[in-house]
Amino acid sequence: MTEIEKTLSDHKVRPTAMRILVYKYLAQQKIALALLDLETAFAKAERSTIFRTLKTFEENGIVHQIEDGTGITKYALCEQGCNCEIEQDLHLHFRCNNCNETVCLTEHKIPHINLPDGYVAEDVNLLVTGVCEKCSR
Repeated sequence: MTEIEKTLSDHKVRPTAMRILVYKYLAQQKIALALLDLETAFAKAERSTIFRTLKTFEENGIVHQIEDGTGITKYALCEQGCNCEIEQDLHLHFRCNNCNETVCLTEHKIPHINLPDGYVAEDVNLLVTGVCEKCSR
């Protein structure tokens, strides 16, 4: 069993050929990807298959969605050991205004936010926009 197959199995996801390919492709990227990016990379695959793969990954804690202000949902692999809990696994996202790439800044955690009584957080997304390291050179 390969490392990818083990990772998928550990998350209770059956390691099909397409799921392995999508996981491998996401792991090779340094940026978050939109569904269209994956469709382009896997031009011969059905769009619905790629979408279902992403949804399965998301439901099982393999990827997380990023809303980066562009109106296009992007996806990135979760860190090892992440379970996407609001209390402990949240990190910054950065979208470059120059190249429009979005990256996870996983080493920069979002601190716990105390909400007023009666409010229940279901999702938190902290997005920073500016010029990325690559574009600022």
